[in-house]
Amino acid sequence: MGKIEVMSENLANKIAAGEVVERCMNVVKELVENSIDAKAHEIKINLVDSGVKEITVIDDGIGMDRDDAVLAFSRHATSKIKSLEDLFYVDSLGFRGEALPSIAAVSLVDLKTCNGKVGTNVIIDGGETKEVKSSDLKKGTRITVKNLFYNTPVRLKYLKNLYTELANICEYVNKMALSFPNVRFVLTNNDKVLLNTDGSGSLLKVIGNVYGMQVAKKMIEVNSSNDDYELTGYISYPECAKSAKTNINILVNGRVIKNAEINRTILDAYHMYIPDGKYPVVVLNINVDPILIDVNVHPTKMDIKFSKMDTLKELLINSIKEKLESINLMPTISTYNYEESDDYSFIKDSKVEPIVEEKVKDYDLVPLDLDDKVSEEETTYNEVEAPRLKKMYPIGAIDATYIVAQNEDGMFLIDQHAAAERINYEYYLEKLSSHDNNAIDLLVPIKIELTNKEFIILKEHFDILTDMGIGVEEFGINTVIIRSHPYWIPSNKADDCIRKIIDIIITTEDFSQEKFIDRVAAGVACKASVRAHEVISLTDMEELLEKLRYAKNPFNCAHGRPSIISYSNYELAKMFKRVMD
Repeated sequence: MGKIEVMSENLANKIAAGEVVERCMNVVKELVENSIDAKAHEIKINLVDSGVKEITVIDDGIGMDRDDAVLAFSRHATSKIKSLEDLFYVDSLGFRGEALPSIAAVSLVDLKTCNGKVGTNVIIDGGETKEVKSSDLKKGTRITVKNLFYNTPVRLKYLKNLYTELANICEYVNKMALSFPNVRFVLTNNDKVLLNTDGSGSLLKVIGNVYGMQVAKKMIEVNSSNDDYELTGYISYPECAKSAKTNINILVNGRVIKNAEINRTILDAYHMYIPDGKYPVVVLNINVDPILIDVNVHPTKMDIKFSKMDTLKELLINSIKEKLESINLMPTISTYNYEESDDYSFIKDSKVEPIVEEKVKDYDLVPLDLDDKVSEEETTYNEVEAPRLKKMYPIGAIDATYIVAQNEDGMFLIDQHAAAERINYEYYLEKLSSHDNNAIDLLVPIKIELTNKEFIILKEHFDILTDMGIGVEEFGINTVIIRSHPYWIPSNKADDCIRKIIDIIITTEDFSQEKFIDRVAAGVACKASVRAHEVISLTDMEELLEKLRYAKNPFNCAHGRPSIISYSNYELAKMFKRVMD
């Protein structure tokens, strides 16, 4: 007799459970998705000890009859697809028919369900059906999963601690609530309510439930489309950026997904608005014809493939940039505690309108290094677009770093280095993009010593330096000498700026001309700008603020840090109790 045998269904289910059910969150995910597919309007998730002891999901969906309730625990049993063609048009959250049998194989499951006519109670222990009987449930489904992984001790051993398991469940339920604002979600752990949405259909309300009112008030609505995709949802002001990338919530036809390429695209759109290591709060639903995506990539169905990723990335970039460039992103200091309020009146219109002024004559942006003034003869005038900021009048500085200014709207604090860096960045980016490489010779050449690895990498890219107007030559072992530099690099900062450019060339792995130019512009702008704790005159402050008004993005430095914050007259009056709420 041969050695190959067909394994039992119970053993196969336990093996499948290793892919479908890794932790408590996976159980919650599969059960909640079934509730959504059952057209539920209200879903309650009750946990005991973060779900390790017990998970109960209750919904008011269409329920099942007796035969379907029993068959649902058979492997590959599903009501979602009937043929191969259906696999290319999947519009339900579940369809594989693996979740319930996998869960039942490693736990004790008590299912009560009713389709409005007859109630059924199915009890399964470790994959074996123990009892099928009538139930008094009137409508919907109630499924309880107890003692998860009790019969697979290795898997039980590798469950995380209770706080980690609970955090993962909270993150998932939050994303589902954001995906389906028309469904009421209630999440409890040991009878403590962790999330309670009202199912009213307002996505902004759900954002308030999940992230708090302060974040909800700082969200920007997105609604755009192209021939293949439609984007709906909200993106946050840069000031709301958080430390975890899990705050980027991407949905495809209502399905929560994880896609590193889409996340990178969103971060590229926020480039220059938030610092590295920070992530915006984003809730975007991508509506697309199911034929253009493949959801049958992984058993968890959280990773999908897109047929036209380039057009999607272009839509994301353009939509987010257009929104960020159209509004006033200046952080405002507020004494009001939104977290203690249930007032959602701001939902009607949370946008801050851009400042509109007539076109005026003003300076072109020139490199702002207050130690290296540009003479009046070198400065050109031309017609420019309306400023992004109202005129501000400096009155002094704090710690020789933060300029204090005022106008009729209130008080402003401006980081002098961040503001100068922003102005210089836009100037250098323009020069680099236009390949303006007219050079000036150095009276004293700059000698730069490198390691052998750095020298080899730099030598391979001498042409990049030459194209920029930087005259470079070999000068002995692992050493180069710089004889000229572009005229737009300040002479007194040439050494620092050129060393920064060389560092960028050496450390750039995936070379992209656009990203390289951006990094160089940002790096040189930082080196060439007035520093923190550097004393500047009131005249220099006026020049800095006037140029900042006409920057394309006056709200952030080249590395995403805020350059300016405001205190309205009203908030100042509240601080000094001149007005009382």
